Amino acid sequence: MIKSSKNREFIAGIVPPAERKEPGLWFAFQGNKLLVSEESSSVSIPCLSDFSELGLPALSQHYLGLLQDQQCYAVELAEDVKPPEGMILEGLRQVYGRLDEDLFWIAARAVQIVDWDRTHQFCGRCGVQMEPQSAERAKRCPRCGLLHFPRLAPAIIVLVERGDKLLMARSRHFASGMYSVLAGFVEPGESLEEAVIREVKEEVGISIKDIQYFGSQSWPFPHSLMIGFTATYEGGEISMDDTEIEDAGWFTVDKLPPLPGKISIARKLVDWFITKHGIAQRA
Repeated sequence: MIKSSKNREFIAGIVPPAERKEPGLWFAFQGNKLLVSEESSSVSIPCLSDFSELGLPALSQHYLGLLQDQQCYAVELAEDVKPPEGMILEGLRQVYGRLDEDLFWIAARAVQIVDWDRTHQFCGRCGVQMEPQSAERAKRCPRCGLLHFPRLAPAIIVLVERGDKLLMARSRHFASGMYSVLAGFVEPGESLEEAVIREVKEEVGISIKDIQYFGSQSWPFPHSLMIGFTATYEGGEISMDDTEIEDAGWFTVDKLPPLPGKISIARKLVDWFITKHGIAQRA
């Protein structure tokens, strides 16, 4: 169950209601682009009794759950479908801040389910077409019995403190000028803490200690779960892995570089550090 920014509860579900009595919310995707109605400074999700009211063919449809009193559905659109008048197709990054936050995170859930369904049509063991299961989010091979569930890629993200400074780095893939805290995917056989230690060592060459859990965030680009930590500098000098990191350094709160957007747990980690050291400086 998710508490939304508007105090609306979202209860995830798999089995849709037998009949739809009220209009529902339809999160329709063409690839990774969401179909939304465009308004002056915001966008909205289609609210319809049935998706067919838009006159658009749906390749697949998935029940997501209940937001307060509204049923929510995910839909896959064909690549050649054109949005109706007054509607556009936008990436999730582009609609953040223009779409109600509770709807944004349901859309983030929807795009991952649609993508999983699209990319797992056939059995990876024997090649037979998979069959969706009615009572769980899964597909089963009718020949060999292989079950496949949606997969998440766990990734750690860590803010490293050194007194009143935090470690920030710039990836070669970032937008111009932007820095962030370190992150990376968890490898098979690793604990989360081991992944934190390895990523920091690999990317900037330093040792850390006092690893503490901070929080987590679904990250639908494309299907990650970001697990956030804080840690304390223990030793070593910055030595960058220049295949991934373009620049790295220690920053104080009054001299921070351009930061990640508010959508990300990276920004939440940095804001936590700013609040912590801002209070300390005023005391």
